[in-house]
Amino acid sequence: MLSVFGRAPMSKVTAPLGRALNSTGLTPNSVTLIGTVVTVAAAVTMFPAGYLFWGTMVITLFVLFDMLDGAMARARGGGTKYGAVLDATCDRVADGAIFGGLAWWAVYSEDNRYLLIATLVCLVTSQVISYAKARAEASGLSADGGWIERPDRLVIVLVGAGLTGAGRHFGIPWLDSLIYPAMWVLAVLSVVTVVQRVLAVRRSEGARDIIVKPETVVGNDRDQNDQGDQAGSS
Repeated sequence: MLSVFGRAPMSKVTAPLGRALNSTGLTPNSVTLIGTVVTVAAAVTMFPAGYLFWGTMVITLFVLFDMLDGAMARARGGGTKYGAVLDATCDRVADGAIFGGLAWWAVYSEDNRYLLIATLVCLVTSQVISYAKARAEASGLSADGGWIERPDRLVIVLVGAGLTGAGRHFGIPWLDSLIYPAMWVLAVLSVVTVVQRVLAVRRSEGARDIIVKPETVVGNDRDQNDQGDQAGSS
């Protein structure tokens, strides 16, 4: 949802920053990689150690930094297909690291199996939601929409983790467990989004067309050629 309603306002901020970064000699791909490496490093070191507040601050900063690669590409006249694949791949790696770090914390710091379950549901569905759209588009179908996309997912998990960390770091009791409802809300909404995307694919034009296997076509052509040869020899 945020990716639709927030795109225009964000572009007004990111466009000048993208032009400024281009002047430094950085490329969009290098910005993608920097943002991903720092996000992953913070997620797998700070979250498991219980530094939810500071980990969230670092991750939020570099998630925002990673958003600038698209602005840089647009300022250069457009991105490349490789850049798009790299960006999507790095997004999946970063998401996996964030939920993986929180899952580690849920087990070894909180010792809470229910929080672990919610976190693992979020981890799996975050990958499935993105894969369903990519696979559908590769097949010429549509899987747009759904309640939870990546920006929504990041806002919910980072707000939940950050406020929980702030509550525990600064001694604010009513904040120190917000990660629990945040992860369960995200888990439920993510499962719903998976179903929404599968149904969107099912409704797409051509979704129920029979896939003709290449070997079947080749086999039919070979049979026709054999028949033609026999007719010619007779």
